[in-house]
Amino acid sequence: MKKLYSNKLVILSLVLPGLLVFIFAILAPICLSIFYGFTNYSGMGKFDYIGLSNYKNLIKDKVFWTSLRNSLFLAIGFICIQHPLAIIVAAVLDKLQGKAEGVFRCIYFIPNVISVAVIAYLWKFIYNPDFGLLNNILKLFGQHEKINWFSPKYAIWSVLIVLIWHGFGWGMLIYYTGIKNIDPVLYEAAVIDGADKKAVFFRITLPLMKPVIQVNVTMAIISALKQMETVYLLTGGGPGNSTQFAANYLYQQAFKAFKYGYGNAIGVVYIVICLVVTVSLNRIFSDRQLSKG
Repeated sequence: MKKLYSNKLVILSLVLPGLLVFIFAILAPICLSIFYGFTNYSGMGKFDYIGLSNYKNLIKDKVFWTSLRNSLFLAIGFICIQHPLAIIVAAVLDKLQGKAEGVFRCIYFIPNVISVAVIAYLWKFIYNPDFGLLNNILKLFGQHEKINWFSPKYAIWSVLIVLIWHGFGWGMLIYYTGIKNIDPVLYEAAVIDGADKKAVFFRITLPLMKPVIQVNVTMAIISALKQMETVYLLTGGGPGNSTQFAANYLYQQAFKAFKYGYGNAIGVVYIVICLVVTVSLNRIFSDRQLSKG
């Protein structure tokens, strides 16, 4: 085996497929996006080099800033609502044991295996002002006025609820896997020392879950920026761009408004934000680990 892995041709044959996929599927599209971001390309025909014009227009674009604000709201929702609940549910599931553990794990993950289109139309029915489930439930509590949940006043919150609910299963499953990888001996030792459930969770489970939390939080922020399908099918970014998100706005500019160059400029900014967020989170978590060490 050692002789096999010391052969340069074998090493090249193992590395080359992954390297080619990275170059053609990731690096090349990013480089092309950077290039088209400096042009007025419409997606068809010829184009001209226009320097930083797309980026200057982007700074003045109110819709773009609205889309980033909505992505920020969603990221906060993910971090402050979805993930704490996902950690608690994962910890409870771990203690259930037996068939109940598997059954509830599947139930929580069901929304993630359903098509995004089905999810969007299901929630459209739930939010329907005339016969929707939500208004009918409110009617039981004395609220007889029909509420339009996709009006400018409520639309963004309605969309955020759907997105937070839809992504809950993935977050919970990753936390659940992280908890399962914690050595049971630590829990047994804590019980022998007289630690209650609260102490076990805050002193053992949560500290050992930090690497998982770091990955999940990073993925949540990137996911908030790239929301597109559900938003597009639910509201299309409306009414009046009130539910616009960065990825949806990129799609609309590049493929509906035929501003391909402008859309690529949005994509480049999106990549820069993702890189800054990832590096910042890595530093925050590594600094805490070093300070504790």
